[in-house]
Amino acid sequence: MNIYVGNLSFECSEADLRNAFSAHGEVDSVRMITDRNTGRSKGFAFVEMPNAAEARAAMAALDGTTMMDRTIKVNEARPREERPQRGGGGGGGRGRW
Repeated sequence: MNIYVGNLSFECSEADLRNAFSAHGEVDSVRMITDRNTGRSKGFAFVEMPNAAEARAAMAALDGTTMMDRTIKVNEARPREERPQRGGGGGGGRGRW
């Protein structure tokens, strides 16, 4: 089960999340979402747990708790919505003379 974790401190690491969630069951992966340009955390992550019952227990136990002085939001991740493709850019509207 894929779990969304939001309102994370920018200092929170994947290891911190793995430790918190592994107290409730097996954790397959933790993926901290970072800004593509700066590499800085965007304040949310996804935790993958293979056992749905353990994942639900972790969500119930951790949602609304405080981690690194922030009240975190934990719930089942929704599928990513398709975003429209951006154009590849071009000549910037300048014609050739």
